[in-house]
Amino acid sequence: MKNTTIIASVCLLLSACSSSSRLSENGSDSDSTAKEQVNTQKPTTITGKMFALPTAKVGDSVKIRFTVYNETDSTRQFCKWHTPFEPLLSKYLDITADEGTEAPYKGPMAKRVMPPPADSYVSLKSGDSLVSEINVLKGYDFSKPGKYTIKYNAANMSGIVVKDSIILSLLK
Repeated sequence: MKNTTIIASVCLLLSACSSSSRLSENGSDSDSTAKEQVNTQKPTTITGKMFALPTAKVGDSVKIRFTVYNETDSTRQFCKWHTPFEPLLSKYLDITADEGTEAPYKGPMAKRVMPPPADSYVSLKSGDSLVSEINVLKGYDFSKPGKYTIKYNAANMSGIVVKDSIILSLLK
């Protein structure tokens, strides 16, 4: 009797922890309903977007407008290290040509003390945004005509989530 009680308890525990999808009473997948509810909730992190003109000429400046948004319900902070909100001191963009070669970073590389001090953080109130503009040619060497993809790669450091990338055509 004692063994059957233990076995029944283990079975009950395992069935409660399973991640199988179940159909609700109306026949829909309860997991997809939960995902829809999550998508309608406000974000919990600061997000960012990058913008640049789609074409530039070789030798001209290549400016990127970097905007961060706080669409959460409260004031949030992000670390300005590895972002355009400080002078160019690190490789926080991946710039790749269509053939797969990466544009080399030629700017300075700062050594940092971890964790970042308090003055390295920028506060952003709920609903606010900040904009910074950079000329990426000051830190990256891509001077051959072609199509380039530019992605932000420092979300782990700054806390800014940037999902999009920029496609730029560099013309003669």
